[in-house]
Amino acid sequence: QLQLVGSGGGLVQAGESLGLSCAASGSISSINAMGWHRQAPGKQRELVATVTSGGRTNYADSVKGRFTISRDNAKNTVYLQMTSLKPEDTAVYYCYATDVITTIHRHLEVWGQGTLVTVSS
Repeated sequence: QLQLVGSGGGLVQAGESLGLSCAASGSISSINAMGWHRQAPGKQRELVATVTSGGRTNYADSVKGRFTISRDNAKNTVYLQMTSLKPEDTAVYYCYATDVITTIHRHLEVWGQGTLVTVSS
């Protein structure tokens, strides 16, 4: 069964660092892009960062220079290293994968369960 399982997150103080990871599993042949969105209380979900299978990255302006996304294609795992965290980074972070091809099906978009990141001031 195809699934994305995220880990990491938690409570940190402003200025500290935190890492997230998300592993995809389920007879996967290939994945196009993997990345993270986040949703803060009372706000819409927004893109944080994306990395393609070829290593091309894209970041939201609000996290450029502070967050780094990386990916291990062999492990179908995506990582998000967050530094210089700010209270406004507080949100539930959702990992996702696009154009996931398994041995039996093609999935246009798959989402993880979400992990809470709380940054205190």
